[in-house]
Amino acid sequence: MEPAVLLALAGLALIDSTSVGTLVLPLWLMLAPGRVRAGRVLLFLSTVAGAYLLLGVALVLGAGQVLDPLRVALEGAAGRVAQLVAGIVLVVLGLTVEPWTRAGKERRRAARAARGPGRLARWRDRARGEGPPGAVMVLAATAVGIEAASMVPYLAAIALLATSGVGVVPTVAVLAGYCVVMVLPALVLLAVRAALHDRLTPALARIEAWMSRNAGETTAWVLFLLGLFLVSDALPLR
Repeated sequence: MEPAVLLALAGLALIDSTSVGTLVLPLWLMLAPGRVRAGRVLLFLSTVAGAYLLLGVALVLGAGQVLDPLRVALEGAAGRVAQLVAGIVLVVLGLTVEPWTRAGKERRRAARAARGPGRLARWRDRARGEGPPGAVMVLAATAVGIEAASMVPYLAAIALLATSGVGVVPTVAVLAGYCVVMVLPALVLLAVRAALHDRLTPALARIEAWMSRNAGETTAWVLFLLGLFLVSDALPLR
């Protein structure tokens, strides 16, 4: 596999590492009152990574039948136009799915507060509460399932692997590495949290608050950048 492909996959994995399921929820687990329970965080992250890997393998096994004719179609003029339209749609979504001005963000924040506790608040309560290991695994699987529709970086990585021409076994191995990189930032924070104990709590709380506020904005950036990539690829320089 070419180094450029591996570099692109690593970049996509790092983008995926900032999602609610891979970073925000693990941070909530680390910030639970009392001594940090590393086992719960590790169980959560392993469940998330395993669910991503299983989903990726299932998609890769069936992706060839879909992507091979799609790749041939995209090589023609009609395919280029379709790719250009898809890229423009993603760019527009990236620019409109979340407000970019300070006033717009304040209005969106006020509207969400008026609706009461949302999904993120409910997940925070579940992550910081008590419960058996099975509850942690259910929370992780639920987060992956709900985020499946917005796994744009992961789906892009799967498409990249499916069109790279490598076999099934290397593809699964690379996907496993992708999932490890995806949860690596949370693992690093967990190691530092365990070493420094409560001295890291204020910093983790600030990171968690920023991530919670900007989760939608991160998705908007991913959509915008992926749209730009599709547009630029559909209009190659001659």
